[in-house]
Amino acid sequence: MTSSGSPVIVPRNFRLLEELERGEKGIGDGTVSYGMDDGEDVFMRSWTGTIIGPNNSVHEGRIYTVKLFCDKDYPDRPPSVRFHSRINMTSVNQETGVVDPRHFSMLAQWRREYTMENILTELKREMAAPSNRKLQQPPEGSIF
Repeated sequence: MTSSGSPVIVPRNFRLLEELERGEKGIGDGTVSYGMDDGEDVFMRSWTGTIIGPNNSVHEGRIYTVKLFCDKDYPDRPPSVRFHSRINMTSVNQETGVVDPRHFSMLAQWRREYTMENILTELKREMAAPSNRKLQQPPEGSIF
């Protein structure tokens, strides 16, 4: 907050640099990670996330790759999120791998303070949810 009591708005690139640094250092228990696709991309738009499936679910031990695209209006608007690895989940379009904001509340109710880490962590939590943890999955290693 500033001395006038209004919040400080961190510029997009500073925010993305903070996220990059955090993603490179590793997150929590190491079952979620992310980084830039192209270190030369000055706009820092394309990212790849990795989620190791949660225990006690059909996803256990599987490694899922997720593509995140942060357009010029990020973090005011959410990134587009798409699974590269095939997955059967209620919030994921089975033809394209796109995470549907209508079925994934974090994207539908996006707030500026949310991060790519939050998205990946929430996707992992969704994998373990009763509606997803026992769904039959495509063969491991298949991609969209």
